[in-house]
Amino acid sequence: MSHLAMVSIAHHGHVNPSLGIVRELVARGHRVSYAIPDEGDFVERVRATGAEPRVWKSTLPAAGDDPEAWGETRLDLSELFLTDAVQALPQLAALYREDVPDLVLSDISGWAAQVLAHRWGVPYVQFSPNLVPWEGYEEEIGAQLARELKSSARGRAYYARWHSWLAENGLAGTDPDTFMGRPPRSLVLIPPALQPYADRVDTRRYSFVGACQGDRAGQGVWRRPAAAAGKRVALVSLGSNFTKQPGFYRACAAAFGELPDWHLVLQVGRQVTEQELGTVPDNVEVHSWVPQLDVLRQADLFVTHAGAGGAQEGLATGTPMLCVPQAADQFGNANRLVLLGVAECLDTADATAEALRAAVLRLADDPAVAARCAAERERTAAGDGSRRAADLVEAELPG
Repeated sequence: MSHLAMVSIAHHGHVNPSLGIVRELVARGHRVSYAIPDEGDFVERVRATGAEPRVWKSTLPAAGDDPEAWGETRLDLSELFLTDAVQALPQLAALYREDVPDLVLSDISGWAAQVLAHRWGVPYVQFSPNLVPWEGYEEEIGAQLARELKSSARGRAYYARWHSWLAENGLAGTDPDTFMGRPPRSLVLIPPALQPYADRVDTRRYSFVGACQGDRAGQGVWRRPAAAAGKRVALVSLGSNFTKQPGFYRACAAAFGELPDWHLVLQVGRQVTEQELGTVPDNVEVHSWVPQLDVLRQADLFVTHAGAGGAQEGLATGTPMLCVPQAADQFGNANRLVLLGVAECLDTADATAEALRAAVLRLADDPAVAARCAAERERTAAGDGSRRAADLVEAELPG
């Protein structure tokens, strides 16, 4: 029985895609330990897979914290993740000092895990819940982004810290951008439809395994209320991090209040209270959290921030999407969905009740959109990628 160590931060988009793979590896007889910060219910969700949780403390903002905690620039975000990796390394080393694994797994945030795999001389496999670099990415995009960071004294200090940390851990001469973006082995947990230039991705390094949704029974179910019988259902969700948008939620409630043949499930996250929304129409139910995939299986429309997890769940359920991206890769994901013909996109500032209502009706009543959604559902939901991912993880085990 091999010992596999998984490392992740405590954020839904980073943890959720890994749980089905971990459950599959445990079912195959492997001993899996899962290093996770003790925030929210993540420890219990890890334990439910059969893996052994090992708790470490992260310095990153917690899921649901004020979005301003992440900073305003790419350098702000980069510094947060590097600081967290540097301080995570001794914690993780201590957790595994007497129990070195045979193979290390991590989310894309697991730079400390990758360093430890190098230190221990064991294989390392990264799970990527979003897009990966294609051949030519560095010349087309990456080099320009690096130049922008290095143009300031603060950015140069950031890179100097990277070089110093890598050198301290036996990786002198390693380019930080290559270390972050080109792991030795990566399993891509999104469908190729969400990957730019999928035909130019190096499949010797990156393997697309498809959606790894796993068993979501522990998240509960959503039941259509009696008052919604015979109505079309929409879900609004901006994920778990960038949800401090009370004005947007009020606009959504107002939009669907004028659509009596619709029922709206409005998820507002932890940063907004129902009281901030004022009086909501009778056909709108408000929650801080819902079992998203279960709602989408019954929904006719998804108003989403277009995070990678939500985007692929919309594809897997064949649900037309109205994208209102908030940060990071969400803008690129929204563009991909629009190009696929299964979505429209609105800037948050333009998402008035009138604009939302018009977009909802266009998407929901367009037979061409419905046909493309059905086709993507067939492609995306062919099967859970967890088994394929587990096969590829086992292939990296020593011997």
